[in-house]
Amino acid sequence: MTDALPQTDATPVLAIERLRKSFGALVATDDVSLEVGTGELHALIGPNGAGKSTLITQICGEIRPNAGRILFEGRDVTALPAPARARLGLGRTFQITQLCPDFTAIENVLLSIEARHGGSFDMFSNPRRNAAHRELARDWLDQVGLAAQGGRTVAELAHGERRQLEIAVALARQPKLLLLDEPMAGMGAEESASLTKLLQSLKRRYAILLVEHDMDAVFALADRISVLVYGRVVFTGTVEEVRGHPEVRAAYLGEDRPC
Repeated sequence: MTDALPQTDATPVLAIERLRKSFGALVATDDVSLEVGTGELHALIGPNGAGKSTLITQICGEIRPNAGRILFEGRDVTALPAPARARLGLGRTFQITQLCPDFTAIENVLLSIEARHGGSFDMFSNPRRNAAHRELARDWLDQVGLAAQGGRTVAELAHGERRQLEIAVALARQPKLLLLDEPMAGMGAEESASLTKLLQSLKRRYAILLVEHDMDAVFALADRISVLVYGRVVFTGTVEEVRGHPEVRAAYLGEDRPC
């Protein structure tokens, strides 16, 4: 038996099948199944402690599930380490920004480009060493709205700009799937609206799994939403279906009945 399925238009970019992860008596991921299709933005919501971050770390390959499978473009990647999954086209952003604070914005993107091409960190002794890569890095910064901030260090950027930069760093790897782990965390209303507009521009170009607490952003962006409660998906549906589902409103939205 092979570990890959024939690739067809119907094959989802990401398929999670009955994933389970426990830490002693604590079941963090309880028989979770969900899919992200080509060009789809699938949002994952749930209260604190629902197991969202544990699920993301399993998808990325940072921890192994106890049971179940993770398929990427039809290939079983459950046993692959995180770097191998990244090379296949899985990109990620984090709840807490993972950037090099003393490097400039363009250098952070260059680092990502170099990693994709198998380069080393030596390039930073001469940031102009690879003109083609610098041009690519400028293009990625422009796409996320940071064209004018390329020469500023991460430490000099505002919180929202760092989030934009982290997305540029992820995009520079040319991923097939983006895992966005609470990108709106710590943002004000204006910054959240700006980032929502950016993510809207990425829809259809990438498959995206979005973990987010900002329900305005989720409802504006999602094609489908899965609701995670105590490690288990209790409902998956469209924005309209989630808004109107009594169990979802009681478990997550904190309301007893739909409007």
